[in-house]
Amino acid sequence: MPVSYRQPGVVLTDRRFTVPLDHDDPSGETIELYAREVVAGDRAGRDLPWLLYLQGGPGFGANRFVGKEAWLGRALEEYRVLLLDQRGTGHSTPANRQTLPLRGGPEEQAGYLALFRADSIVRDCEAIRPRVTGGAPWTVLGQSFGGFCTVAYLSTAPEGLDTALVTGGLPSLDAHADDVYRAAYPRVERKVAAHYARYPQDVERARRIADHLLSHDVVLPGGYRFTVEAFQSLGRMLGSGDGSHRLHHLLEDAFVRTPGGPALSDAFQEQAQGLLSFAGHPLYALIHEAIYGQDARPTAWSAERVRAGFPRFDAAKTLAGDEPLLFTGETIHPWMFDCDPALRPLRETAAILAARTDWTPLYDPARLAGNEVPAAAAVYHDDMYVHTPHSLETARAIRGLRTWVTDEFEHDGVRAGGPRVLDRLLALARDEV
Repeated sequence: MPVSYRQPGVVLTDRRFTVPLDHDDPSGETIELYAREVVAGDRAGRDLPWLLYLQGGPGFGANRFVGKEAWLGRALEEYRVLLLDQRGTGHSTPANRQTLPLRGGPEEQAGYLALFRADSIVRDCEAIRPRVTGGAPWTVLGQSFGGFCTVAYLSTAPEGLDTALVTGGLPSLDAHADDVYRAAYPRVERKVAAHYARYPQDVERARRIADHLLSHDVVLPGGYRFTVEAFQSLGRMLGSGDGSHRLHHLLEDAFVRTPGGPALSDAFQEQAQGLLSFAGHPLYALIHEAIYGQDARPTAWSAERVRAGFPRFDAAKTLAGDEPLLFTGETIHPWMFDCDPALRPLRETAAILAARTDWTPLYDPARLAGNEVPAAAAVYHDDMYVHTPHSLETARAIRGLRTWVTDEFEHDGVRAGGPRVLDRLLALARDEV
């Protein structure tokens, strides 16, 4: 039986669903999905339409809100909300270094993980929708990778949607991972330059930390090998609204004096460990490039290969001169599976996924061109994570989709802008503005 309980202003209900692991084999193995139902306390007894929230990632469970935080308060004015932990995340059947060996060896693990992309997530949503809404279509709000899933939803099961809302997550319909990362590295460089313009003192701090890591073997408290490439990857913070400020605060207290000379402080190392570890979201590393696979071409560690064409990101070459160190962004690299204890046992599994050549298409351009579902998307003007020109091209390819292009927010605008972002998207989808 579902369990209900209260937080300030809301009633929550824990819900669990059993779905096929492979929807093409409905009588085969099953997995469990977890979702949290949320309704305003003063509307708990009402018959309300449903809004399904699909979190960004891949690999992250839905937000754990307290009360009516962020966009949730606006949604609860008219909806019952379902916060879904997509397959493999949160309280749903987990997929990590501890559980994946139950599948068998790396080949079996990779085959299993190939079923954790947007196409399977959409079919999960359609499997549980009748049990939640009684069969009525629902509104879907997709953030980042959740937006990729929403576009896949419009491609494969639009009959399940009343309205489709996307924040920072309109994917290219046909770009290979290489195209995605060739566009990404220049964006990241712009974000790094903007950070140094805001905090010029961080130029020397970053160079000093990188130099220390090039000449010392540093292992963080949780066992993470802290290389200079790992340090550079902290630049993924720069894609969020407050990320530049958080990175600055991290860098300013990096060193402490010791009897043996300057050393990276325990406090800095502890913070870095929390930011770098994939222990809480291993799927992010394992299938991040697979979300771009749509044909017979392997992704083949795309971000690592493409980075070779941008030599300014080479830390050793940078430190040999006097240029600012460049951080990197939302990219996954083979070395992560050597550095991170949460990923080390899965290195071969990840390599098999990177070599896979039988990816199936995730989007249907013809069906999107005939779309009849009211749809709206927030597109952030210089989004570090999702290439804005790709998003706008896709927006033009989805019939009737209306965009709000803004530089007021970064990629996490639905969190930072909260009710205002959701309100604007609903108004656009309803043709009220």
